[in-house]
Amino acid sequence: MSIAFGGVVALDRVDLAVADGVIHGIIGPNGAGKTTLLNVITGIARPDTGDILLHGSSIVGLKANLIAAAGIRRTFQTSLLCKGMTVLENVMAGLHVKLRAGMLAAALGLRAVWRDEQDAADAAHAALDYVGAGALAERDGGELSFGQQRIVEIARALVSEPRVLLLDEPAVGLSPDRVTQLDALLRRIRDDRGVTIIMIEHVIRLVVDVCDRITVMSSGRPIAEGTADEVTRNTEVIEAYLGSALNAVDRRA
Repeated sequence: MSIAFGGVVALDRVDLAVADGVIHGIIGPNGAGKTTLLNVITGIARPDTGDILLHGSSIVGLKANLIAAAGIRRTFQTSLLCKGMTVLENVMAGLHVKLRAGMLAAALGLRAVWRDEQDAADAAHAALDYVGAGALAERDGGELSFGQQRIVEIARALVSEPRVLLLDEPAVGLSPDRVTQLDALLRRIRDDRGVTIIMIEHVIRLVVDVCDRITVMSSGRPIAEGTADEVTRNTEVIEAYLGSALNAVDRRA
């Protein structure tokens, strides 16, 4: 697929297949088109040409909420937790596409609304416990540290039990210890739940450690794909992006 903005080609004939139940990393320099790719997948932008298939069914042209309801959820580069809402309420918001009671029922205060709220709270507590953030449930979402916000946002994406989870730089700004914790969490999400994860990330150590497959993008197009070992030894990839950062990873290994 391809998409251009004002004559600038953001994605240039991108052809990408992601298998079920894997962690698929997408790396590349700034401006490579990585976030645009996630925006197209989630319906924020529409490709000029091409198609996007989820288990064989096209999702191009669907509104973002319908794509979310189909099982694709994401996090963003910057925190979107709402200040003035508890962490629990922020995670409950991730269930908006699955709530059964409508606006009329809410306005009338029907029992179905109470059941929806209780079910959503229970699911949100479970999601927070799963990511190790259960103790934060009653904290204000806007008062968390940056690292805590990143983990809570993953809980909010997971609460609706997605088939595909898109993560846009989940490790940005995290300490080495928190990166290690994130590594373990992503493996559990893949192994315990069978969720397919597509992850944009600049922390190369995390990408190399946790990703089953890696696609490298440059100037809006993929330039390499393979295992971590294959990609990190690709001359074009090293020249275009990894360089000395890759050498540092190799030395630590």
